[in-house]
Amino acid sequence: MVVGDSGLGKSTLINALFYSQLYKDRKIPAVQDLNESTVKIKPVSVDIEEKGVKLKLTVVDTPGFGDAIDNTTCIRPIINYIDEQYGKFLEYESGLNRKHIADSRIHCCFYFISPVGYGLKPLDIQAMKALHTKVNLIPIIGKADALTRQEITDLKKRIMKEIEANGISIYTVPDCDSDEDEDYKEQIKSIKDAVPFAVSSSCDLVELKGRKVQGRQYPWGILETENPEHSDFVKLKSLLVTHMQDLREVTHEVHYENYREMRLTQRSSSIVSQQSLVESISSADDADRMLREKEEELMRMKQQILQLQSAMKQPSNGINGSNGTNGTNGLDN
Repeated sequence: MVVGDSGLGKSTLINALFYSQLYKDRKIPAVQDLNESTVKIKPVSVDIEEKGVKLKLTVVDTPGFGDAIDNTTCIRPIINYIDEQYGKFLEYESGLNRKHIADSRIHCCFYFISPVGYGLKPLDIQAMKALHTKVNLIPIIGKADALTRQEITDLKKRIMKEIEANGISIYTVPDCDSDEDEDYKEQIKSIKDAVPFAVSSSCDLVELKGRKVQGRQYPWGILETENPEHSDFVKLKSLLVTHMQDLREVTHEVHYENYREMRLTQRSSSIVSQQSLVESISSADDADRMLREKEEELMRMKQQILQLQSAMKQPSNGINGSNGTNGTNGLDN
């Protein structure tokens, strides 16, 4: 996944990394469209082959990020998309057929930082804080050819200081084993020291000393994409090639497990809440039933009292009437 403001060379870097044209039909939006735009999620898949190894690559672009006037919620669609992919994998993993699980999870996120300014913007900090617990976050300074070497060094230090101050976790290349080759150890050290990667890239081929190289022609010279003196492009590519499996493992064992634990906890809480609701409804039903029984009992007692009062009155009237009649008849006779 690539995230960052428009115009930082995100599409160019992806095309240069994988020698492909993933965005050959892309159109540059007008300024008024940028101000009113919303973040869109655009996954693009391509089959690539690197040194005989075939790989299906899916790049998820996020056009519109940071382009609107109000960017307070522009990270939300990106987080939702990442969670959706974890949710799909969880459903596949929980199903009966788990032999061929389609894995659309995000294993790596390039976060592009503008070379213009004094470090991270508030939006950068907000977005990286939201992303760093979800994906392997790799910070990249886009279009670094706009800076001198000293400016790049100073900007890298400033960015790393702000990342640490804000508690943002970025992907860290694991340390080498003691028995590793010295050249490999030096390569890993150079990758670690390069973070955040200051990248300048181009898909154009220019002629340099009788050979064709990827680069860009300037009036003062040629910028070579794969020249370590000009860009951290090669170091970034080395990270992807040498640590692709580690990126997948960290995604599965850390970020996905965090999501899975959260979902299972939510399900358990939902079940407990439903049980509590059923119990409360059952308790309410029991209370209503007892109240009805009490009311019915009171009604029966009231009926019994009325019947008893009626029965007591009827015999009393009959005796008085009989005595009165007999007395009168006796006197008359």
